[in-house]
Amino acid sequence: METLEETLREGESAAERVGVLLSEENRAEGRVGKILSVSSLKAEIFLENTKVGLRDLVRTSDADGGVFFEVAEVNGSVASAVCLGMTNGLKRGTDVYLSARGLRMPYNDGILGHVFSPYGLTMDGTPAPLGATRNIYERSLAMDEIVIDGDMLRTGIKVLDFFAPMRKGFKMGLLGGAGVGKTVLIKELIHNVYRGLRSNSVFAGVGERSREGRDLYDEMQEAGLFDKIAMVFGQMGDNAMSRSRAGYAGLTLAEYLRDEKKQDVLLFIDNVYRMVQANAEIAAELARMPVESGYSPSLLTEISEVEERINSTEDGSITSFQAIFIPADDLNDGAVHAISGHLDGQVVLDRGVAEKGIYPAINVFATNSRIIDPEIVGRRHFDLVESALACFSRYADLEQIVAVLGIDELTAEDYNTFFRARKLRNYFSQPMFVAEQYTGIPGVFVRIEDVLDDVAAIVSGELDGTDEQEFMYIGAYLAEGRNAEGRNAEAENG
Repeated sequence: METLEETLREGESAAERVGVLLSEENRAEGRVGKILSVSSLKAEIFLENTKVGLRDLVRTSDADGGVFFEVAEVNGSVASAVCLGMTNGLKRGTDVYLSARGLRMPYNDGILGHVFSPYGLTMDGTPAPLGATRNIYERSLAMDEIVIDGDMLRTGIKVLDFFAPMRKGFKMGLLGGAGVGKTVLIKELIHNVYRGLRSNSVFAGVGERSREGRDLYDEMQEAGLFDKIAMVFGQMGDNAMSRSRAGYAGLTLAEYLRDEKKQDVLLFIDNVYRMVQANAEIAAELARMPVESGYSPSLLTEISEVEERINSTEDGSITSFQAIFIPADDLNDGAVHAISGHLDGQVVLDRGVAEKGIYPAINVFATNSRIIDPEIVGRRHFDLVESALACFSRYADLEQIVAVLGIDELTAEDYNTFFRARKLRNYFSQPMFVAEQYTGIPGVFVRIEDVLDDVAAIVSGELDGTDEQEFMYIGAYLAEGRNAEGRNAEAENG
């Protein structure tokens, strides 16, 4: 996975470069002025006509390197424009031209199986898909287009469907550090949603490390999922403009699948907090007075612009999983609050759970969804979630007692609760389709009805006589048992 600058340097001329940004569609329309000053991120441009507006794309000539800028401010006859790449080699007096159609992404059937930069360039060495394109800021839904009560979205992953059920169009926060199984969970979600809905996914890497981007690219290829996903990377080594626009670019691709292909799309954004940091860098370069913690004064607007494009319509939906970095573990941070205000729930991956060998390593106490409500998921599901959490909570207390005094000091009721919680903990582990080559265990897709039956049997004591290890890395316990009995009966009668 090369950097954006390496991609831009490929070929002998701009005409040979791949991507929407450098295509004929963004040919220079006419000279609009000259560069007054240049910094590492922006240029001030003296305008000689009034054609230029906010978010217009301007460029120098190919003779000056074909450097692109997006207009961020217009003050009288002077415009401040943020560079899309590097400003090296530019100087005062360089002519600037208006680019024809603004910052665009492919908007056609060829988007799947490609890795794009936020500017529509392909980054994996493949030719850019030919066909329609769309401005990355263009789409916004009218109120009458939005469907708020979307259908339930079942992932087939027991712990998610039970503790954090989702509707189509949901925005879910995904919190977790390195090494706790985040990538495997993302790949499994992509696999299961494609299997259940025949829909595709979009991954937007915002401030991703180049190594992590390459790892994900290789893993998608190995898992046979690359043709079901479109990927956008604004890499950590890119400038702030690239990182801040990766989310918009990913949304444009997702909107094509939703609006034109009528699909229910999964959109993964990793990491949405880095978009906030990139916008803060741009605001500082533009000399805007920062708010608390150095964030951009337009923090809420910038987040809302992205988040409010994630919705369901009558034709399809965009359901997002957004990785969120928590600075200094401070949940009261202003940016975290601004992002969290848009979320419908969160999934928290915990290193302590992973250390027990349980995957997906989800902290059930910190994981939640706003539709855990008896009016939405049903009274039975709601009550079972309450019972399971109560069982896990009591188990945390009993663990300390057992560690000090031993298991024999527990009352009969606590003894049962202790082992029921361990069975539940093991039950919510699950073999993944995308990890079969590593574990040797076939992946399973589990229906929520079977999960409810199994949890009810465990918390009620119906399965007290079953060893806890029998619940480790299985699918549906009772349903599989019934299926096995049916197969045995057929064999005996056959």
